[in-house]
Amino acid sequence: MANKKYEELSTQIIELIGGKGNVTYLAHCITRLRFTVKDKGKVKDKDIGNLSGVVGVNWSGDQLQIIIGQAVDDVYRLICKNYGFESAEAINENLDGKEKKKFSFNSILELISGIVAPLIPVMIAAGLIKMLVLIGDMSGILAADSPTSSVLSFAADAGFYFLPIMAGAFSAKKFGANMGLGMLMGAILLHPSFTGAVAEGAELTIFGLPIHAASYASTIIPVILIVAVMAPVERFISRYCPQVIRSMMVPLLTVLVMVPLSLVVIAPIGSYLGVYLADAFIWLYNTFGFIGIAVIACLWPLLIMTGMHQALTPYALNSFATLGYEPIIISCSIIHNFSQAGASAAVGIKSKFADTKAVALSCATSAVVGGVSEPAVYGISLKYKTPLYCAMAANFVAGAIIGINHVYAMVLGGGGIFGLPVFISPEADNLIWAVVACVIAAIIAFVATFILYKDPIQE
Repeated sequence: MANKKYEELSTQIIELIGGKGNVTYLAHCITRLRFTVKDKGKVKDKDIGNLSGVVGVNWSGDQLQIIIGQAVDDVYRLICKNYGFESAEAINENLDGKEKKKFSFNSILELISGIVAPLIPVMIAAGLIKMLVLIGDMSGILAADSPTSSVLSFAADAGFYFLPIMAGAFSAKKFGANMGLGMLMGAILLHPSFTGAVAEGAELTIFGLPIHAASYASTIIPVILIVAVMAPVERFISRYCPQVIRSMMVPLLTVLVMVPLSLVVIAPIGSYLGVYLADAFIWLYNTFGFIGIAVIACLWPLLIMTGMHQALTPYALNSFATLGYEPIIISCSIIHNFSQAGASAAVGIKSKFADTKAVALSCATSAVVGGVSEPAVYGISLKYKTPLYCAMAANFVAGAIIGINHVYAMVLGGGGIFGLPVFISPEADNLIWAVVACVIAAIIAFVATFILYKDPIQE
């Protein structure tokens, strides 16, 4: 029955593509048929997209990509057999042009941006809800211990806490894997049994291999790395798994392979990097003084982007316990909020696109008032690059000001405007210099972004 179905599909595809004579080249990857055609006008791509068994249709220049899914090899071989095309092995799934994109820092940013872009509305909503709860508490309209405040607080927190699950879905879409399995890999990192064991310091193993105890809530890089590895594993299993049991065995074997790989090797990479990063930052501060803080502040957006800023929390807590104050992490974090707000506000004012204006100004408000910078980082800085570099430059200058004037935080606190009271100390100028640094960060980021930012040609 399956062969008859694919036989009919292969015939329909060739007819709707304009016949064999309109095809100059045929290849396939793991999920797509790739036709290079002579005359695009003869191709009825909409009709092809409506065929039973076709998931989607996409043009890349003169190449028509017909997304079939796991059965692509069966359809491809029938077309080759029936129409005399030369059969070949599957090509690289990422072959979407004549040349491969060169690996670069910008390509990494673009990859992360492409995955996180669909999550921007979630983070904006969560950040603004946090802001409303905070304003409600400060104004006395909404008591902090009221049921409504509690519900709104955990609703906002959910938008960030469950990022690994949401990022898992869009990572899978980006890498060509099953979105459900991508979500599952993110959910595994957040399962109460795992997070509870981590909190209790329990030792976990799988197949005798030790699992690194770390918290992955509100992170995206670990799940992106996991899904990047999962995608070729899933394709490999699918390729060699018989069609009759493919729907059952492919997800089962993929998960059985990925669970130990994820918890033992891949996900802990970010955690280990965070520990070494904390040590490096302490060394920078002790060795270079205010320059060290300037460098740390400059890199802060990248830490937020990767989630590694969370690895610095133990250092901050230890500093409060031993010194009674903290001179690095809290300052850099709050400076970062103001620079992101300034850069986003500049984009919001300068952009000619209504959607960009709305998103940018929402991100700016969330950063400076709500103390939540993720929407600005992912929605504006990472997407358009120029605001990111301008904010990093602003952070460097503001970080130097913090370091030169020995600004320190007395307690842990939030970000943005309402986080500034953490700098209230016996020395009156401690708070003053903190405010000065934040204002300068916002001004430099705003002015630099306003001058340098240009709307993309295609929004």
